[in-house]
Amino acid sequence: MGADVLLLVSLMSMTGALMGAFTGLVPGIHVNTLATMMLASYPAVSSFVSGFAEPEAVPVLVSACIVSASVVHSYMDFVPSVFIGAPDPDEALTMLPGHRLLMEGRGMAAVRAAAVGSAVGSFSAVILAVPVQYVMLRGGAEVMEFMTLAVVVFVSAVVIFSAEGMRGRLLAAALFVASGVMGLVCAMPELPSNGIFGGGTLLFPLLTGLFGIPPLLASASFGGFPEQHDRPERTVSPLPGIKGVITGCIAGWFPGITATAGAALSASVSREETPENFISLVASIGTVTSVFSLVTLSVTGSGRSGTSAVVKEIIGDGLVGFCSGSFILLLVSVCLASAMGYAMTISSGRLMSKLVDGMEPRKINLAVLILIFSLVLLMTGTCGIAVLATATLLGLVPQSEGSGRIPLTGCLMVPVIMAALL
Repeated sequence: MGADVLLLVSLMSMTGALMGAFTGLVPGIHVNTLATMMLASYPAVSSFVSGFAEPEAVPVLVSACIVSASVVHSYMDFVPSVFIGAPDPDEALTMLPGHRLLMEGRGMAAVRAAAVGSAVGSFSAVILAVPVQYVMLRGGAEVMEFMTLAVVVFVSAVVIFSAEGMRGRLLAAALFVASGVMGLVCAMPELPSNGIFGGGTLLFPLLTGLFGIPPLLASASFGGFPEQHDRPERTVSPLPGIKGVITGCIAGWFPGITATAGAALSASVSREETPENFISLVASIGTVTSVFSLVTLSVTGSGRSGTSAVVKEIIGDGLVGFCSGSFILLLVSVCLASAMGYAMTISSGRLMSKLVDGMEPRKINLAVLILIFSLVLLMTGTCGIAVLATATLLGLVPQSEGSGRIPLTGCLMVPVIMAALL
């Protein structure tokens, strides 16, 4: 592993970090979209990178860019969730606690909690990556594959039965099934999802309607956003992030146990006392998932996420096996991206705090709703608008009943269960 290769990996990682910051801050543009675009343009990118690198190093350099973007995206996507109300799939459950802190004048507390959780999760995942890879290559992978359906069903049961009382469990089951049906419908390839800018994913309007718009509508009655205060000395403990590492390992391996589903499981069995702790827990899970998708790829040869699938297409079998050179270089890329992601998350959070300071929720929420509506229309067309409206109506039910939103994660878990059974 020469110094020149490390330097090039560092440069490509920094480039990917900037790309991940963009996809993380702009609602509706997922890092998977960026990865797909890089795959489509790989011949041109490869030709450019070959001008200053050995041909055999080009795949790992481009992969480092994609991995870095994925890691930074997992940091930055909490900022629009807190200040704009447009959640990404990996942190949809943080929408309500994040908005609650914003309305208390502590929006930066939510951002700092997310940054700390992501940092703890990312560096913990790097430390555990090689030992976990070793265990999986020695037979652990076959055991985990056999358990996939049972684990998804177990998580679903925990989500439903963790509700209080018989009425609460019936409501949770109804929300789980209803959101699951919506998830199945949105996954149908026959359903048109073409916007003005081409084909998009209906997951964006689905999750935004379920988790994002209802809190925005609820906060419209407030007279104004309170003055925002940033207290760096009150940073959240790393303990919630450490808790998220275990769940993130599971989410990074099992298909269908997404970061959101993992957060639902953690929230059901280990309730956090403060909104900051819960946000830190979810952030850790999301970042660990993005890192451990590389471990899964190196063991099974198949990707569990959009970005890891693209890395597979680019790097081929270069990651397969124990502690390959490409695998180590990508872990280096993760470390660099994590450091940049933490700094950029704090900076963007401070900027957003200044922008919303003293603004009226009614005005900013109207602007956000118009922005979300426009993004959905541009990216998914009229079908996306219909999904957004239906999902919003369903997302208002827990709010009106005073129950939790966790059962709405059925929109992600039911499709996986049905796919496994059928």
